Amino acid sequence: LFRSIGQPAPDFTVVSIDNKPVKLSDYKGKYIMLDFWASWCGPCRHENPNVVKQYAAFHSKGLNILGISLDTSKTNWQQAISADKITWAQASDMKNFEGPTERLYHIEAIPSNFIIDPQGIIIAKNLRGDALEDFLNKTFNKPQ
Repeated sequence: LFRSIGQPAPDFTVVSIDNKPVKLSDYKGKYIMLDFWASWCGPCRHENPNVVKQYAAFHSKGLNILGISLDTSKTNWQQAISADKITWAQASDMKNFEGPTERLYHIEAIPSNFIIDPQGIIIAKNLRGDALEDFLNKTFNKPQ
């Protein structure tokens, strides 16, 4: 099934950069953005400063990010995390587009992202630049 807005996000387990299993269900009850990217992807690297900025602005309000890298070289992946000043959780199947997580989410191009609400429902996908900022503003700066 195509992973679309309004659908429950399928659970998965992926290995973190420090070799620990990370499950989507670990984030149940929280907002999480799945960010599919790779060190070799120019558009991903171009978008990373924006994601870093949004994470700084919205993490304290409840935004979590799980970066899922399509890298096959851990060295290149680590260098990109460091160079781009990425501080959120990072994980990878280390299998490019063939990884089980990539297949589960039908990732055919990157950058790709999915924003999932605390109930585990996909509420947005493939937002970048100003569109990402606008969505996060609407989601996290709602009048109480």
